[in-house]
Amino acid sequence: MTKQLSRWTKFIYGAGDTGFSLTSTLIGAYFAIFMTDVVGIAPRIAAAAIFIGRSWDYINDPIIGHITDRTRTRWGRRRPYLLFGALPFALTFLMLWWVPPWKAVLPLAIYYAVAYVLFDAAATFLYMPYFALTPELTSDYDERTTLTTYRMFFSILGSLIAFTLPLMIIGSFAPDNAPRVFTNALIFAAISTLPFFFVFFTTKERKEFMEMERPTLRQSLRAARKNRPFVYGMVVFLLTWVAVEIVQATLIFYIKYVVQREPQNELIMAAIFVTAIFALPLWEWVSRKWNKRWAYIAGIAFWAGVQLVLITVTPATGLSLIMILCVMAGIGVAAAHVLPWAMIPDAIEWGEWQTGERHEGMFYSLVTLIRKAASSIAVPLALLLLDVTGYVPIVAEQPSSALWGIRIVIGPIPAVLLCAGILFAYVYPLEREQYTQVVQELEDRRTGIGEVDS
Repeated sequence: MTKQLSRWTKFIYGAGDTGFSLTSTLIGAYFAIFMTDVVGIAPRIAAAAIFIGRSWDYINDPIIGHITDRTRTRWGRRRPYLLFGALPFALTFLMLWWVPPWKAVLPLAIYYAVAYVLFDAAATFLYMPYFALTPELTSDYDERTTLTTYRMFFSILGSLIAFTLPLMIIGSFAPDNAPRVFTNALIFAAISTLPFFFVFFTTKERKEFMEMERPTLRQSLRAARKNRPFVYGMVVFLLTWVAVEIVQATLIFYIKYVVQREPQNELIMAAIFVTAIFALPLWEWVSRKWNKRWAYIAGIAFWAGVQLVLITVTPATGLSLIMILCVMAGIGVAAAHVLPWAMIPDAIEWGEWQTGERHEGMFYSLVTLIRKAASSIAVPLALLLLDVTGYVPIVAEQPSSALWGIRIVIGPIPAVLLCAGILFAYVYPLEREQYTQVVQELEDRRTGIGEVDS
């Protein structure tokens, strides 16, 4: 039988994503402009530092994912990492927002690249086990979408807070406000660590998964390669979230320079993310009525259209029209948050049905690895495009060429990525009926269902 979760378990597990959302959104939205407009590094140097830092994940993610698959403790395979990984996560996050006393460009670039590497390693030891808990908590097709919806509620709430609160604390991103930037990071680091402890003490893992044979690295990689639903789901996830990260990294540039609405930044961000929060139940409902694949296609097509419209907005555009576009974008953002994540765990059972093995840690590590590998290229390329089109750090106005560069990065590029995601979702091979049959066959094979002691 599939396991139905209590609302309390869904709530606490979902709340665990707050820490990741707060920190990743703060980095995605403000780290680039922090390096250019506070530290004073040229966009091409900032791009190089981000590329080096994120490239570590090419090795980092699959190793840590494999380690968690092979972990066996009285608390389970995943939960111990949530308990012991929170403090390193907070400390390395603070390193990213400290401005060293030296002025030379090369040492600054090296420092931020190293800080990024350390933070990503610490973060991976937390989010990899956390993500891998999803398929372990329930195997029900729709229950997983509900669990992901709870998680995405807190993810979007965290994004809303991370997009709006920092500007209230920091003010403008300028060199004189470097101490405020670090104070903001200290607050976010403290808040971000707490949810992991709640998840550790509230969730439990299933005993039969602990008793399965420990897979080798080669077995895990082969299982991922041969799992068609996983491969298609991974590509859908990749294309969607690279688009999300590009929008995150350049939205503040768009608001500040193209729309020239920096004083209304909090209002604009709130419109997007509050709408996304309220739209989450819509996409859960659509997924139950149709399935995850068709719900994704509908939601992402809608969002891609909104992104294309953004290139037409100018400083003369009325605030009311801008707010309408924000609401429309928020509806699509909700679909992007819930549906790709909800598709991934179904491939775990498909793989177990084929091979008799479970590789949650490796599968989720490969998803995040491919996403980071692509974004480690895509986001720096977006910054390089700003540099090529004439972006000038720490100035009140940008040249027209740079404004068009920002428009291209915020509009057509994400739209193309989202449309590619739609094509792969269209041929995604695992529907509700097939998945339900797979789960039933697996349940027939299993015996001794239970839980790991807390």
